[in-house]
Amino acid sequence: MKKHFLISLLLAANAYALRAQEMSQAILLKSPGNPAKRFELLDKGGQTLESTETMPVDVTQTVVKNEGKTIVKVVLTAKERVYFNFEKTFKIKKYTHAESEFLMPGFWYHKNLRSPQEAPSFKSSDSWQVREDRLSTPLTGVFNAASHTYYTVIRLDKINQDALTTHQGGEVILSGKTDLGFTGFKNVDGASALVFGFPYHEAPKTYLRKLTLAPEVVTFEKLEKGETRQLSWEINEGKADNYGDFVSKVWTYSYDRQKPSKFTTAYTPDQAKDILANFFKESYVGEKELKYYSGVHMRTDDCKNTGSAEVGFVGRVLLNAYNALEYGEAHAQTPLVRNATAIFDSYLQHGFTANGFFREFVDFTHNSETQEFSIRRQSEGIFAILNYLSYEKKRSREHPEWEQRVKKLLSNFAKLQQSDGSFPRKFDDQLQVKDGSGGSTPSATVPLVMASVYFKQGEYLQQAQKSARYLEREIISKSDYFSSTLDANCEDKEASLYASTAMYYLAQVSKGKERQHYLEQCKKAAYFCLTWYYTWDVPFAAGQMLGDVGFKSRGWGNVSVENNHIDVFIFEFAAVLDWLAKETKEQRLAAFSSVIKSSMLQLMPVKDHLFNIAKVGYYPEVVQHTNWDYGKNGKGFYNDIFAPGWTVASLWELLSPSRTEDFLAAAQK
Repeated sequence: MKKHFLISLLLAANAYALRAQEMSQAILLKSPGNPAKRFELLDKGGQTLESTETMPVDVTQTVVKNEGKTIVKVVLTAKERVYFNFEKTFKIKKYTHAESEFLMPGFWYHKNLRSPQEAPSFKSSDSWQVREDRLSTPLTGVFNAASHTYYTVIRLDKINQDALTTHQGGEVILSGKTDLGFTGFKNVDGASALVFGFPYHEAPKTYLRKLTLAPEVVTFEKLEKGETRQLSWEINEGKADNYGDFVSKVWTYSYDRQKPSKFTTAYTPDQAKDILANFFKESYVGEKELKYYSGVHMRTDDCKNTGSAEVGFVGRVLLNAYNALEYGEAHAQTPLVRNATAIFDSYLQHGFTANGFFREFVDFTHNSETQEFSIRRQSEGIFAILNYLSYEKKRSREHPEWEQRVKKLLSNFAKLQQSDGSFPRKFDDQLQVKDGSGGSTPSATVPLVMASVYFKQGEYLQQAQKSARYLEREIISKSDYFSSTLDANCEDKEASLYASTAMYYLAQVSKGKERQHYLEQCKKAAYFCLTWYYTWDVPFAAGQMLGDVGFKSRGWGNVSVENNHIDVFIFEFAAVLDWLAKETKEQRLAAFSSVIKSSMLQLMPVKDHLFNIAKVGYYPEVVQHTNWDYGKNGKGFYNDIFAPGWTVASLWELLSPSRTEDFLAAAQK
């Protein structure tokens, strides 16, 4: 009796699950020179998916469910030559679309409402599907806050090859074989649905370049008579306390599914620095009032110096001066030391405004400079100078004028900090706020913590703690990371990276429950940031340079919703991950940190292996890994203009993992 009762309960549960979910599928078949025809496919209980019309292709399906996971396998067999596009829709009837939030790692968070309507967001459409190589994991998820549940769908097939296309929009027959499919979500009669298929089909728009949406594209793969194509996906169901918890669990699941492995590194940290140091040698510009490394608005094909000097963001002049000084003295390279010292001296004399801000961006070519300042560039300038001052103090070289400059700038920070603890994104020399958005706040937290230790003044720590309360309340708890990067105003990787780093710094100078609290906040932001980093290797077509040189994308991070390319923005984040792994015993974090550290040196330009960069050590920036570009060259290549100033600085930090601990230890003595 008990056995029959349990069977009845199981059947009832399965019946409810079927009512709560609905799987449908269709296939588009194209005859060259004619519009494609759509065939709805019906599942009548067997393995064959049937159409009411005769089709030149057989479609079979197996569905295996086990402990909240459903593996769907589809096999297409051509009865004659066909050109096809297959899609499935997984409708979740209990999820109202208006109340659902979505995740496509490295590209879509919540509803992308921080992004402008010229980029993919709910402002343009509430249904989106994209090619898999846009995503750091080929996965889509939907979260329902009311039930604290979520579903994801991930591609299980090996994705090793891609094909060139003749057109970027409309119905396109592929030039050869690809493994790239698509994934996304739809509003189906007011309910949320996950949609996925093969080959790729982007709708309602495709995203071609920065703030440029174009008409949808649907591609077709050719199958000859008797040829088959096997496809497989896994649908996963889970529970999460909130959107941030959902994101964290999806990253862990993605990591376990993808199992990204680290590379055999070609260079030791010292060898990598030896190569990167050539940037300091060749990019130095010494004839202007401000001495600087030319690392902004350069051409990849000649890497000639330009007239642009930038303190932070993509220029990182002061941080690179510190790097060059440290390296030059360690290796007895007097010219590097002399040039780095000249940079610091020139900025001390000519690098500040009347009110004590850094002259952030000076264009000597056009005799102009920015009059609107940013909390990010100013913060990155202080970060560099405090590292420099600490380094110098350990060698008994004092710089009281620099210390006064930093204190003056920090007094401006105190005036800029809002009552809620945030810092405005942009302002002018009279401290008039031009962009009050608080998304860049964590960039200020880091130098405030450093200053509190270096100057032994508690007011700076209090300001940092006040900013941390804002971060926790408005950014981390809401999983709303945005507008940290200066050339976009949207959801971006750098906001979560800075938030995690900010909490890491606060944890280093705190004890007991307070330290543990900052650690927990650091971990939450870190998991969110991790979803921007690739867990897999996107494929390239023959002739696309990145594929031809054997580049692998795992460990590289997507940039933002607006800027859909990958780069080496990492700085201290790998050290943060290693620290979190040690503190939390979560070894996935350390393992993925190892992937990042080994992967990000792949495109190091050296003699006879320049990777389309004109000079040794000028590390590439805009790595275009999907069908998107800044305006030049497209997938498999770089944009023609790049900024190696920040890439060199980022990798140098990656190769110097003990810097934060060393700084804090030295300053606390």
